[in-house]
Amino acid sequence: MYNLHMKKQQLSDRQLAAWANYQRMRVRLAERINRELAQKAGISEADFEILSVLNESPNESVRALALRCGLEWEKSRLSHQLRRMEERGLITRQECVEDNRGSVIRVTDAGRKLATEAKVYGEQAVRRYVVDALTAEQLLALGTIAETILHQLEESHKL
Repeated sequence: MYNLHMKKQQLSDRQLAAWANYQRMRVRLAERINRELAQKAGISEADFEILSVLNESPNESVRALALRCGLEWEKSRLSHQLRRMEERGLITRQECVEDNRGSVIRVTDAGRKLATEAKVYGEQAVRRYVVDALTAEQLLALGTIAETILHQLEESHKL
C-alpha cells in the first residue's frame, strides 16, 4: 500500500521512457481507431462503446445506471452522449418500470446496423495496428500486462 509519508522513489530513465512510449501509443492508437470509425462507419468510439454494450445485453437494452457503471463514465458525460445518440436515432430512452427515476436504454435498428458495421472496421484496425505489429509472444505479454494492471487498479480501488 502506498504511504504518502514514505520516501518518494524516482522513476528510472528506462521506466520513464517505457511510460512515455505507452502514453504516446495509447493516445495515437485511440485517435487512429476513432478517426477510422468516424470516417468508415460515421460513428465515434463513445457511440461504439455504448452500442456494443447494448448489442451484447439481453433484449438489447440496459439500465442507464448499469451502463454508466459498466463504462465507468461520469453521469453528465453519459447523459450528453445518450442525448446525441438519441437525436441521431441510434438509441431510445424509456422510463424504467422498476424505478421511475431511472431509464432503460435500447438500441434501435439503425444503431444495431451501425454497430455491426463499426465492429468490422474496429476489428480491422486492431488487427492492422496491434495484432499484425506484434509477435504471438508479444501479444500474449500485452494481454498479461493489461490483466495485471487492471487487477492492480481493481485492488487499489477497494482500499
